[in-house]
Amino acid sequence: MSYSTADSLRPVTLDDVRGAQKMLTGVARVTAMEGSRHLTQLVGSPVHLKCENLQRTGSFKLRGAYVRIAGLLPEERAAGVVAASAGNHAQGVALASALLGVRSTVFMPKGAPLPKISATKEYGAEVRLHGHVVDETLAAAQEYAHETGAVFIHPFDHPDIIAGQGTVGLEILDQCPEVRTIVVGIGGGGLVAGVAVAVKALRPDVRIVGVQAAGAAAFPPSLAAGRPVAIKNPATMADGIKVGCPGEVPFGIVADLVDEVRTVSEDELSAALLLCLERAKLVVEPAGASPVAALLSDPRGFEGPVVALLSGGNVDPLLLNRILRHGMSAQGRYLAVTLRLTDRPGALATLLGVLSVVDANVLDVSHVRTDPRLGLTEAEVELHLETKGPVHCAEVGQALRDAGYTVID
Repeated sequence: MSYSTADSLRPVTLDDVRGAQKMLTGVARVTAMEGSRHLTQLVGSPVHLKCENLQRTGSFKLRGAYVRIAGLLPEERAAGVVAASAGNHAQGVALASALLGVRSTVFMPKGAPLPKISATKEYGAEVRLHGHVVDETLAAAQEYAHETGAVFIHPFDHPDIIAGQGTVGLEILDQCPEVRTIVVGIGGGGLVAGVAVAVKALRPDVRIVGVQAAGAAAFPPSLAAGRPVAIKNPATMADGIKVGCPGEVPFGIVADLVDEVRTVSEDELSAALLLCLERAKLVVEPAGASPVAALLSDPRGFEGPVVALLSGGNVDPLLLNRILRHGMSAQGRYLAVTLRLTDRPGALATLLGVLSVVDANVLDVSHVRTDPRLGLTEAEVELHLETKGPVHCAEVGQALRDAGYTVID
């Protein structure tokens, strides 16, 4: 299943995906399909989670990378491979190369999460940091391939990659034959393209919905223009789908086979990640949580049964901590409030007593006495509180105002 450069735009077929599935036997896991009671109640019909976050290397990327590298000619393998990735494709290429005995070099953005960099190295790849977005990193890796003769393994813009990712679609149909809608996160488009090829060939009635982060949504303008269009400065916490321009090969498939592309906000991504962790007990990265974010943003907008494809679970613990706090704040379960009070003995204790009455748990207190904005007898206090939702947040604010405190924010 190897393609020359001239043949790299060749259409991807169901036979390609089935061939990839045979190739991946014993290499990629058939990942679990878990039902979600909470999302089922919200959507009004069964919702299942396809857990590619539990795949080897923590994402679906091993599938396409292995199929692409396994299809290389002996002389191409001898030259080694090079890839560019924010992390998941990097790990997929590194592990696939190690399994196939091929030397690999991986270019990663300078801001790539440290756990992804470390894991890529541990799988045996040489890692080089270059650029700040995937598109810059891609250019550096392609230049390296030109200079050294190494085979460039694109993260999404190649038929072999798409065929490998499409094996997820075959598994979904096998595990949930009654599925009516499949929701998939989109970066460059390789995963959703592969899933669409497999699913639409066998079940053209199944609706395929792609999801992009609003700050890195290149597909909507590209689909409107009828060709891949680059966007400037894509920005999102979901580094796995932070791609500035769709790939040529997946774009054509998405335009033909994907029914709809939606966007989600950063708040919705945070809430989705928090839901996966709390309700499903699954660690999912922001890109992997994007299908769940789409369900949360419009729960009645999807015909069920629905399968939400959790594409990956590789998230930096520091980022996870920030996202969880952001998600809790968005849900009204975390409240930061600044207020002024008279600077006298016992004033802070009195304030904390007010909060105790309304059952707000104090997580952190910052007390400022010396500031030009403050009067001689004033102090400013910033409180971080654990709350129980928007209604409780409003109750806390009202209790503080009723007690005579000046709430600044």
